[in-house]
Amino acid sequence: MIRVGILEAGLPPAPLSGRFGSYPAMIETLLGDGHDYRKFDAMRGELPQGPDACQAYVVTGSAADAFAQADWIGQLRQFLRSAAGRAALVGICFGHQLMAEAFGGRVARADMGWGIGLHSYIVRARRDWMGDAEAFSLPASHRDQVTIRPERATLIASSFFCPVAALEYDDFPALSFQAHPEFDPDFARALIRHKQGIDYPGEDAEVALATLDYPADRPLIGEWIRRFIAAAAI
Repeated sequence: MIRVGILEAGLPPAPLSGRFGSYPAMIETLLGDGHDYRKFDAMRGELPQGPDACQAYVVTGSAADAFAQADWIGQLRQFLRSAAGRAALVGICFGHQLMAEAFGGRVARADMGWGIGLHSYIVRARRDWMGDAEAFSLPASHRDQVTIRPERATLIASSFFCPVAALEYDDFPALSFQAHPEFDPDFARALIRHKQGIDYPGEDAEVALATLDYPADRPLIGEWIRRFIAAAAI
């Protein structure tokens, strides 16, 4: 059984958390049984005593900016550097961005604004743990993007809206996705409705809500992450 540390970097909006649970709970549901999950509240500075505490780590999404100077973000960034090559790393949304920042890439506000609703991505590089899918679709919720990918990272998937949508690192086991495989459609809809007219422009939110009527490839990406962790966990 693989010990998977979930590094909690954000919270769902308070009105939604009681109904849908925390981001770590969503990730546990995505990855399923067969792992020994440990949760660490990175926002409060709670991190493993050392990278060897778990065989794999997943960094959750967050409303925070990966390039921000908050102490806890800097500590989490440094922990990822210390864990590289000593545990498998997986990043989702904020986690994808923070890993890029930690390993030599850059993150910034996207010129195209918020990415919300169901987004589709083209597979750019195939790996053994991926199978033969040529594209996939997932819920998205982000206004920052990786603008410069780390030099030693391979582009796994992209779209017109998000050119750096998934990365695998070349020198150590690490994988990241900009979109949210852990978001089920009901949560994705509730999040858009909660932020409509506040963060998300009203008309954009309505268009995004309509896209969520189409199927997402959440089980596929969950299986990819499971296979990656199983193959790469140290």
